[in-house]
Amino acid sequence: MSSTPTEPGGPVEDGGHLAGVPDEFQRLWTPHRMAYIQAGPEVLREDCPFCEAPQHPDPERLVVARGETAFVLLNLFPYNSGHLLVCPYRHIATYDQATAEEVAEIGALTQTGMRVLREVSRCDGFNLGMNQGAVAGAGVDAHLHQHIVPRWTSDANFFPIIAKTKALPQLLGEVREAIAHAWPR
Repeated sequence: MSSTPTEPGGPVEDGGHLAGVPDEFQRLWTPHRMAYIQAGPEVLREDCPFCEAPQHPDPERLVVARGETAFVLLNLFPYNSGHLLVCPYRHIATYDQATAEEVAEIGALTQTGMRVLREVSRCDGFNLGMNQGAVAGAGVDAHLHQHIVPRWTSDANFFPIIAKTKALPQLLGEVREAIAHAWPR
């Protein structure tokens, strides 16, 4: 067995002698998606994930920070590593139903999330947005949530366009830990 030295994790095994027939496919290992696969497509229909999340330990539901009227968590199905969602605790569907206090805290948490992501992930920009209603593309249309998607100058590639695939370089638990650790107390 030969191995090649690497930086942090030690040697990497040469897979040339392992069983299997080489082919032209590249493999993207995405173990965090197993929760989605095992739950099936109806998981979001039973209980609102944004009402459920604050009732559990933060690491278990990927919660990064909590405020008085709103909280921040990682998107379970991110567009990019570090994709955050800012949600009011109250189960409301649209921005115009939010109180002045909720609007202010959603804004403040969004600003803090951007600062933390810039520090932790060294991103170059952001996409911010709220899809309100199923017709507007909201995956969870009954509970208001603001997306904070970090972007990098070098993150554009052909995967999303050609293969409908996103390459995510970090596991969700690792991303949550880094962001939660950097979040101001």
